Amino acid sequence: MHKKDRQPLQDVLTAIKQKCSIMELGKSRYPNSERYLRKIEYLKNIYPEELMRETINISNLCNFSLNELRYEYPIEVVPKNLTSKEYLSFLVHQGAKKRWPSRIPKKILSQINHELNIIHELNYETYFLTVYDIVSFAHQNNIFCQGRGSAANSVVCYCLFITEVSPEQISLLFERFISKERNEPPDIDIDFEHERREEVIQYIYKRYTRERAALAATVITYKPRSAIKDVGKALGLDINFIESISQSLAWWDRKKDLERKFTEFNSNENLSFKNSNLIQHFYYLMQQILGFPRHLSQHVGGFIITRGPTSEIVPIENATMTNRTVIQWDKEDIESLGLLKIDILALGMLTAIHRCIDLVKNNYSKDISIQKIPKNDDATYSMLCNADSIGVFQVESRAQMTMLPRLKPRSFYDLVIEIAIVRPGPIQGGMVHPYLRRRQGLEEVSYPDKKIKEVLECTLGIPVFQEQVIRLAMVAAGFSGGEADQLRRAMASWSNKYNSKNQLALFEEKLTEGMLKNGYNLNFAKNLFKQIQGFGVYGFPESHSASFALLAYASAWLKCHYPAAFYCSLMNSQPMGFYSISQLTQDAKRHDIKIRPVDVNYSSWEHTLEKSSEYSLSRKYNFSIRLGFRIIKGLSKMDSLKIKNCNQKFENIDDFHNKTNLSKAKLSLLSSAGALDSINKDRRITQWHSLSLKKDQLSLCNKTDEVNLPSLNLIDKMWGDYDLTGLTLGEHPMSLFRENIGLFKNCKRNCDLSHLNHKQEILIAGIVTGRQRPGTASGVIFITLEDETGNSNVVVWKNIQERFREALLKSQFLLVQGVLEKEGDVVHIIANRLKNLNNEVKKLNIRARNFK
Repeated sequence: MHKKDRQPLQDVLTAIKQKCSIMELGKSRYPNSERYLRKIEYLKNIYPEELMRETINISNLCNFSLNELRYEYPIEVVPKNLTSKEYLSFLVHQGAKKRWPSRIPKKILSQINHELNIIHELNYETYFLTVYDIVSFAHQNNIFCQGRGSAANSVVCYCLFITEVSPEQISLLFERFISKERNEPPDIDIDFEHERREEVIQYIYKRYTRERAALAATVITYKPRSAIKDVGKALGLDINFIESISQSLAWWDRKKDLERKFTEFNSNENLSFKNSNLIQHFYYLMQQILGFPRHLSQHVGGFIITRGPTSEIVPIENATMTNRTVIQWDKEDIESLGLLKIDILALGMLTAIHRCIDLVKNNYSKDISIQKIPKNDDATYSMLCNADSIGVFQVESRAQMTMLPRLKPRSFYDLVIEIAIVRPGPIQGGMVHPYLRRRQGLEEVSYPDKKIKEVLECTLGIPVFQEQVIRLAMVAAGFSGGEADQLRRAMASWSNKYNSKNQLALFEEKLTEGMLKNGYNLNFAKNLFKQIQGFGVYGFPESHSASFALLAYASAWLKCHYPAAFYCSLMNSQPMGFYSISQLTQDAKRHDIKIRPVDVNYSSWEHTLEKSSEYSLSRKYNFSIRLGFRIIKGLSKMDSLKIKNCNQKFENIDDFHNKTNLSKAKLSLLSSAGALDSINKDRRITQWHSLSLKKDQLSLCNKTDEVNLPSLNLIDKMWGDYDLTGLTLGEHPMSLFRENIGLFKNCKRNCDLSHLNHKQEILIAGIVTGRQRPGTASGVIFITLEDETGNSNVVVWKNIQERFREALLKSQFLLVQGVLEKEGDVVHIIANRLKNLNNEVKKLNIRARNFK
């Protein structure tokens, strides 16, 4: 420890490490506080001068620097008869011919040569060849993948099929990706199908061996709940007391809220926080370790590949997951040493799109791909303008669904802006409303001069992308490419809440002076710096937004033209996205798609498409979705195979049991989930038969008419559905409760809201399917309520949050009294009162998804 008074904290951390209380540490606990860093004057008084001198000599001999580490790129990706430069150039020009089969534009050829020259100067050829090798493996094995981030600023990456955004669709800023002044390896992020990423990871280990490939670590730090639990256990406090404090915190509570919450909790428990020394000590120590490293975890996908053994350059360890090696440094450490890092990331939407394309091919006989999807489809953009975007990549959040009817995207670039503008950067920089006013013709579009116009014309004079901010620094303030990149890094440090140094402030004077020198006025300079500060809080690069927009458009087009296949694919790709299977099925039904129940005579493990006998004028091919066995909690894939392998229709429960030989526990699950309804629609009868089965024996009651049991009512069936599958295909819970619970009868339905008056006071109720507290919303929480007609958006201000905290945190069903607000096509409710309705509708097993 560096100070004597830190011993209590040292004891706590030691106890946490030993997984015991301080009282149980024994000899592992320091006997006193003498192991601390002493001042040099004190050391001189207690040690002879020659020992001090020798200590310094030894210290000087230990002069190893991490800068001495020399990283070397792997070389097996280069054919023996070619240099890395020759091979990369060959692949890039070959790829360019495929991208532009008729003729490669001169501008593109010039950019290719420019990029290849810089790559050669910095000796990065092998890096690009390594990434190309990994992406080629994915393509050869039909694994969907796509590069994103700053790599989309590179024509070379596009020609190598690492990225998919055409350089003709966006404004390239290659310096955002690679800079000679920066002199560090580029960072390429590649998304792969989340269900097949492990194949890519194992290919890397097989190709380069585990001795030469490893994943970066990430440092997990203490948050309030983990700090409370670990410190409380170390102090030997009662586990129930610790859990009570921990569970009383909301996910949105910040460090400054903790003391107040401790005080409130202790007051409620008749325990005086201020007068209890132990609890005061607990609170003090818990505060001390917030932000401390707790443990190392595996990075989401940062791979390091070396020419020689990885252990000779970085410390490594075996991961908890089998067949994985982890570096004990995080990605910032690795980047600072200039090591090659490739982010092998998992993206659920790629899985869903691949599944959907396969379903379309197999059921509609249409051969489509992401690249073949028609561009600028009016029907797709009309769907998005109506905020019909549940399940659509990147535009399915509440904030995006509110923005879509305002921005009204009608082209691919509109979609790029849509994705980028609903971000903390543009919002905190005050750019959203000016952009919308200009887009709607309510505000004049103006530019200080032609140079600024060239940078901002595509976004109506408002900086929306990180690249625009960097270009403005170069054009308006005279920054070099390297200085602009340093500005980008400072923007990132500004957004880091744990970074006490505001590096961005160092650029304010330089930016202002540069702009004044170039003839821009002070107000323009100050406004630009304010916008730059906003971009420090997670502004999107144009290249990144464009990469995501490709998938957003593809998923929107599939939803628009093949909705049954789209929803089926999303449901099979869970967990992913904002919405649960229950919410997806409700939305599918609102789109006139029939959802058929899981059934032992028709279902497979996965959800499937079935040709519907009911013809629909809205679609040429009318398919319904058959739910799969995967939805039943407690049923395994092996169980489903036993059912499917029988390959014949089951006549009754005994026939089913004889052919599948499933246990009575599994039969009970199937019965309660309604999967035996095609054998006997009375679930109580099938439940009776399954429970009466003995091992290797048939039911004692072979005929259903031998037992006379009361049938389940609609509400009991619904409870059974939710308990085992998480959804119901019967009437929506709100529809049933309106009939049976008087409290709901005066509540408006979601479909009624558009016909009501602005500022009208209303009651609305529903299932809480989402809570969101964006960092840019000044503490406002947005709730999504689902009823039988759709989803309603509820806005909860901070004063209402505190008054109705328990209802806000714990409600599965929520009653809201509030004021209706309408702005064009956007409708939401400002909450004045909240009521937890869980007691009125007990047992429903629904969990909301909470998002920051």
